[in-house]
Amino acid sequence: MMAGLLAMPAVLSAVTAETGAGQEPQGTGQGILGPAVFAWGKLQFHKTPTGEMAQVCKQPTATLDQLEMHVSKLNPGTASHAPHRHVNEELIILREGDCETLSDGKWIRVGPGDVVFNASNSLHSFRNVGTTIAVYHVINWSPNKAIASGK
Repeated sequence: MMAGLLAMPAVLSAVTAETGAGQEPQGTGQGILGPAVFAWGKLQFHKTPTGEMAQVCKQPTATLDQLEMHVSKLNPGTASHAPHRHVNEELIILREGDCETLSDGKWIRVGPGDVVFNASNSLHSFRNVGTTIAVYHVINWSPNKAIASGK
């Protein structure tokens, strides 16, 4: 599993370099997500108070109540949000820029290719401490409660 996580930035770069193929980003409330490729060139970025964001998907999978993936572009000198907690776990994979993440009560510097894991109910935040726009992928999930409970 660790080898897969370490290889993820290279895989994301290879996948997102593809601009002619792949699915349109998925909306909410759709059926179970099956095999999919999401093309970088088909992402639709929308302005936010701190930069831009493109929703990749937000829907159930065979083993998750919800898989949510998006790409954020964070302006220099801004934070994605105030420190907060939530039940779902998430990964942040920094593609471009210089950022800091609040992890286990400490601000830690992260750069391109670094992977951040925010555990369930852990206080976390993310801020751009560089001079250019930071681009990062967010992947978060909520487990399928029926499968997790063995039903």
